[in-house]
Amino acid sequence: MDGNKIKIKLIGSPICTPEKHKVIVRALGLTKMNQVVERPDTPGFRGMVKKVPYLLALVK
Repeated sequence: MDGNKIKIKLIGSPICTPEKHKVIVRALGLTKMNQVVERPDTPGFRGMVKKVPYLLALVK
């Protein structure tokens, strides 16, 4: 699993979302719209993305 990475893109604004969803977005390191970050492909990060699918997208 050393080389497995996923790219996550912020596609929606977390302004009017519950505080828990804002915390998830910030924990992923996303601060700006259309920003893409690369994170390890682990069940933890996949679960974070599944919690807020209306805000995040996986990029190929």
